[in-house]
Amino acid sequence: MRERPDYAAYVTERSPRLLRTAYLLCRDWGLAEDLLQTALVKAWRAWRRIGDDPDPYVYRILVNTHASWARRRWRGERPTDEPPERADPADAMGTAEDKAVLWAALGRLPRRQRAVVVLRYFEDLTEPQAAAVLGCSVGTVKSQASKALAKLRIDPEILAVAPRGRD
Repeated sequence: MRERPDYAAYVTERSPRLLRTAYLLCRDWGLAEDLLQTALVKAWRAWRRIGDDPDPYVYRILVNTHASWARRRWRGERPTDEPPERADPADAMGTAEDKAVLWAALGRLPRRQRAVVVLRYFEDLTEPQAAAVLGCSVGTVKSQASKALAKLRIDPEILAVAPRGRD
């Protein structure tokens, strides 16, 4: 049986990465913090039942909670153009020149495709791990990733800032 100190160590170690995942899902730092806190409360309640690797369980909570929040009709907060905090300097994406274009393109993807892209390419989960988090088949993860990448490739804003090949 897992003890509560394990939970505290997990939260201390994994919170920055989980917060980044939450931000990539909802693209708003304040909402991402709320999403992470909600997910951690749910994980706390189930901590003794979670296996040795809590990441898939917590990722699934993040994705499912974000999906349920997205279905709500009322949106009390309004997003702004600029996040209130600075990006983590250790985050390679935080230093990318064209990150605003990337975030905008990611935001135009449907919810399920965005979740697949975040889990596969930002969190480096394997296809089976992402499928387990999302509660779908590996084939669904593959097809959603393929569709998302195709949309990102033909996005005119992405093409405008994409690096050009050498002549």
